[in-house]
Amino acid sequence: MDYKNTHRDIIDACKRGNQQAQFNLYRLYSKAMYNICLRMMKNELDAEDMLQNSFIDVFRKLDTFKFESSIGAWIKRIVINNCINSLKKRQLDVQSLEDHPVERNNFVSEVEEIPVGLSVEVVNQALYLLPDGYRVVFSLYMLEGYDHQEIAEILGVSVATSKSQYSRAKKKLRELLIKEII
Repeated sequence: MDYKNTHRDIIDACKRGNQQAQFNLYRLYSKAMYNICLRMMKNELDAEDMLQNSFIDVFRKLDTFKFESSIGAWIKRIVINNCINSLKKRQLDVQSLEDHPVERNNFVSEVEEIPVGLSVEVVNQALYLLPDGYRVVFSLYMLEGYDHQEIAEILGVSVATSKSQYSRAKKKLRELLIKEII
């Protein structure tokens, strides 16, 4: 399937100002984008605001969409950028590697299984307990599929800092989830 041209007719109608097409595009992508907003922003009200603002940006900028990627990927990028910009305004706490040296071994991926039998709600609650910097890097890497180079560019930090934040987030998340089942 040609994902770059998915929903082309809806997008073209949106570009012409068709409100029904705009509603259809919103309906197709709003739930997935809301979930991203909720993971990034940490609460429902901020997530709803971010979703609304992001779709306003989508419709304002839709004339710049050139079908070089899927519309979903393009919208997702706008949503993530808006969330990150909002968190930066609130002073996103991403600790630099220089501030907290980490041994090289901490970057090695350890296969430690998180206990099974946890509900999605419990995992989400544990994610919300992570400091903003940890949660954002973890979400971008593990849930959204960005690599550390991309995360570093988005957040304006080094690749090593992204890796460090991800490693710390995994450790903290594991601790929170283990506490949950004990």
